[in-house]
Amino acid sequence: MITGYCVNGETVALSTAEPPSALRPDLVWIDLVEPTKAEDLMIEGLLGIPIPTRDDLRDIEPSSRLYTDDGAVFMTASLVYRSDTEMPGLTDVGFILAGKCLVTVRYAEPRAFGLFKAGMHRIPGGCRNSAVILTRLLETIVDRTAEILEQAVDRIDDLALQVFGDKTSGRRHRPPHFLEARLRDVAGHHRLVAKTRDSLASLSRLLTFVYTVPDVQADKETRELCRTVSRDIQSLSEHTAFISGNITFLLDASLGLINVEQNAIIKIFSIASVVLLPPTLVASVYGMNFRIMPELEWQFGYPWALAAMVLSAVIPFFFFRWKGWL
Repeated sequence: MITGYCVNGETVALSTAEPPSALRPDLVWIDLVEPTKAEDLMIEGLLGIPIPTRDDLRDIEPSSRLYTDDGAVFMTASLVYRSDTEMPGLTDVGFILAGKCLVTVRYAEPRAFGLFKAGMHRIPGGCRNSAVILTRLLETIVDRTAEILEQAVDRIDDLALQVFGDKTSGRRHRPPHFLEARLRDVAGHHRLVAKTRDSLASLSRLLTFVYTVPDVQADKETRELCRTVSRDIQSLSEHTAFISGNITFLLDASLGLINVEQNAIIKIFSIASVVLLPPTLVASVYGMNFRIMPELEWQFGYPWALAAMVLSAVIPFFFFRWKGWL
């Protein structure tokens, strides 16, 4: 699907069924979403530049992601999408500055693009040229990335309350396998933060390259906005490292609590075996079948044996309580 956007914010649909002979002079942005081969060829013919394919966008070599060819500037960045699901991922998006027109090529729907389209009419000074569209779009992408990190922090705080317990809930014991389930939640948060960190790294490289583009250097406002977005990316990268440290702490704490619970269970079994050992010894002594055993003729031998077993169990129990082992 191909959608074009003009300087005044008007939307233009471009279709291979009725291909235009030329692009409108006021067209400043062409957005290609999962383009077909025919759509790629149509845009290539209209702009006179090659359109990168999905495989081209996946190339991780820096020299293949940021370059200039025949006056057109080609850039690729990895953006986070599906951040609200359990399986967030990265999608490679191509940005092409071809004269007065910006071309974006993507095979997913990062939410930042929808937010930018909804707020295009609020851009100060309007969509004057492709450089303004690019920097404003990158600003929206970075703002959306910051929002993703804020949501991740809130979820991690809620998870920490679940792991360490909420004193206001009144629950003294966790359900079975509760902490094991929280470990899966920690893994999901770690995946999201790791994807976000990779996205910020690619955006940082792209912004450094964009800053050198002549069209950006020629516009003071665009140049200053590019600097601001770069500083935002740097601060977000530092914040991402802080969040990763919190996730690591939460993972270690969860594993530690699991070990504590397992040790408590082993402790109960160990104390129970020690407490029951003396009564077992008494029962074993009086359960022997020797011919000559004086206690066999005792009138109160049975109550005596029961009392001895109870007493031999009670004494170790209170001894452990006195030592603070229970």
